[in-house]
Amino acid sequence: MYPPTSLWQNRTYKLQLSIAVISALGSSAAPVAMAFAILDTGGSGTAVGLVTAAGTVPAVLFFAIGGVVADRLPRQHVIVGANLVSALAQALFALVVFTDSVRLWELVVFAAANGLAIAFRMPATEGLLMRSVDHAHASKAFAIFRTGLNGAQVAGAALGGVLVSAFGPGWVLALDAATFLAASGFGVLMPVEGHLRNRAGMLAELREGWTEFVGRRWLWTVVAQFAIVNALGVGAFGVLGAVAADRNLHGARDWGLILSFDAIGMILGGLLMIRLRPRRLLVSGVSAAALLALPLAAFAANTPLPAICAAATLAGVGVEIFSVNWMTTLRQEIPHDKFSRIAAYEALGSFGLTPLGAASAGPAADHLGLTPTLWLAAATILATTTLTLTTPTIHKLHRTPTPTKDHAPR
Repeated sequence: MYPPTSLWQNRTYKLQLSIAVISALGSSAAPVAMAFAILDTGGSGTAVGLVTAAGTVPAVLFFAIGGVVADRLPRQHVIVGANLVSALAQALFALVVFTDSVRLWELVVFAAANGLAIAFRMPATEGLLMRSVDHAHASKAFAIFRTGLNGAQVAGAALGGVLVSAFGPGWVLALDAATFLAASGFGVLMPVEGHLRNRAGMLAELREGWTEFVGRRWLWTVVAQFAIVNALGVGAFGVLGAVAADRNLHGARDWGLILSFDAIGMILGGLLMIRLRPRRLLVSGVSAAALLALPLAAFAANTPLPAICAAATLAGVGVEIFSVNWMTTLRQEIPHDKFSRIAAYEALGSFGLTPLGAASAGPAADHLGLTPTLWLAAATILATTTLTLTTPTIHKLHRTPTPTKDHAPR
């Protein structure tokens, strides 16, 4: 569909990169604003958690349906529509903050609407991104995309704290709404990839996507690996790391520094992957997941803060090595007309256990002790990675010099 001679001549890719960066700036600042909008009006931590959950549950529940819709409709239209829903939800959130009429049920509804938009936007965005870059430029395009996205998330989170302190949460929420509106405008400028396609019923398409997903052993094996890796290296680490920083370091200050180095590592990993083109895509990507065990092990060994920051940086690099290789593999092996549905099942499987990891980390640390729980989490990530690397299809899948349609090892 898009045969550019250079990556930067690809108008759709450049517009998608702009949309991702603009949206990430606002979306990374919004959680800070949301939390203080609730706390500043006398709300509790429980209320903050409830609103946060209201934004994630619809995304998880509707990912698969969002994938079907993104495979049926022109994906640009789905992205524009989802961004407009998010813009409206965040604008209404800002309005109730400005008018000092914050009610918990309203915030839950706004967060749920934004979460529902994510369920449709994410599969459509991934499908269009895969379609908009050709095989020759795929790895570089994905690495640049991820680097821009991570940089915007770091800047947005930092900017969010400053702006909330200076101007209040309402203005930051309004800014987030404006970024979604701007992203919709960029989406309108993208050429439409096709027309409404007549398909079978919704359930039939869900079954077709599931059949395609489970029919590729390499695909569901890696998704199973990252269900565990994300549950421990992202969900549990967010809890255990904060507790360890509070007990053994200087609390929130050092914990924030460690998370900053993790983000820096992701940016460095993206820059690295702009240059690297490993032939064994899945072997290199899956192996990089082992780096996520390093911060857990560094906390468990009670190492000094610089060593923990270094471990967090390497973990961030590992995340990006995996992500770029994974996106390149999907671009190479998954048929375009089924991609969004498969991407939805992939996202659901990869992140479905992450909230459970966060929820169970505290009780596990209370029962087993913080240090044994940290060692157990690190060891489980290493064991899961090692087990995944024993799968034959992981080793058989190589980078191909020409695009393939549906020749994945099964």
